[in-house]
Amino acid sequence: MKNAQDGYCFSFPAVRGIQAGKPFYIATCPLSTIPKIFVFDEEEVPPELRAQRQLNKSRIPEMVRYLVENPNDYVFSALTVSVASSVLFEESEHMETPNLGTLKVPMDAQILINDGQHRRAAIEAALKERPELAYDNIPVLFFVDEGLTRSQQMFADLNKYAVKPSPSLAALYDNRDESSELARYLALSIKPFEGYTEMEKSSISSKSGKLFTLSSLKQANRALLGKGMKDGFTEEEKQLATQYWQAVYQATPEWQMVINKELAPSQFRQEYVHAHGVGLHALGALGCSLLTAQPNEWQETIKQLKKIDWRKTNPTWAHRSMQHGKLSKAATNIMLTTNALKHTLSLSLTPEERALENQYISSSSEASNG
Repeated sequence: MKNAQDGYCFSFPAVRGIQAGKPFYIATCPLSTIPKIFVFDEEEVPPELRAQRQLNKSRIPEMVRYLVENPNDYVFSALTVSVASSVLFEESEHMETPNLGTLKVPMDAQILINDGQHRRAAIEAALKERPELAYDNIPVLFFVDEGLTRSQQMFADLNKYAVKPSPSLAALYDNRDESSELARYLALSIKPFEGYTEMEKSSISSKSGKLFTLSSLKQANRALLGKGMKDGFTEEEKQLATQYWQAVYQATPEWQMVINKELAPSQFRQEYVHAHGVGLHALGALGCSLLTAQPNEWQETIKQLKKIDWRKTNPTWAHRSMQHGKLSKAATNIMLTTNALKHTLSLSLTPEERALENQYISSSSEASNG
């Protein structure tokens, strides 16, 4: 094993700490050094001989765009690395700060990333588009490696308790995503969403007083405005979304009953399709077609929603909104639910919707004949 005193070294201002009886070091490194110093074990070797998962290159472009588009307002968490070498820590001369100093790592030491390989790849690519990022810094947590087994255990431990935030919580806190912003605005401003939107969780308990999740409202808005995952919204589109959902509310007696305290949210969710994400998403998709087909008459046409029997016991929804007796947000179920709404409002189906509808009718006929 190389020794930090035997040759040329990388030097990092660092803080030393102790964890499980072993030293570790926290340093700040310029982004320009990250691709040069820290490597990721990308060799095509079996997973049992690696200390890290394979790099998922599809994740990189989005991270690069995040860095490039937000050079003055981005946050990247620390990299965690293992040094396959001994290191030298020179303490500060100030006796009152014994754990501050300089970490010296041999230049020819292998430094593998245990956590943060995608951040490293994104940094390397972003520097090519925005060279000025080279002067920014990122924290790096150094562990002295004790072999493959230890590195594999570190990877397992680092990821064991990592929990991805729910889609609703992510939408609540994401101030860069315009679709999240629109969902938050509607959830805080208009009926039936105001006061009845679950802002943190992406599922609603049976006893909850909420009707919809923020994430389902976000998806319904994307369906309504025909937007992809990264498309923004104009101010006119935001106003149109507001008008549409208010009009839907006026044409939906059960929503009004909940708001007027005439129907408990728990009972509403138990008995009705449009108390769930599949119904909300289908209403959004319906709106996209209606606003396109009738830009001037849609507010009159939407009133026909009052005709719809949204009860789960209505046979219409048995295989449109449900799978195996349970509501489903699968793409086919959302489209089949939308088809039923479009039929009620006398809107024509797209070729894709027509093909799915024919398939649905065919399978329903076979089931009846069987």
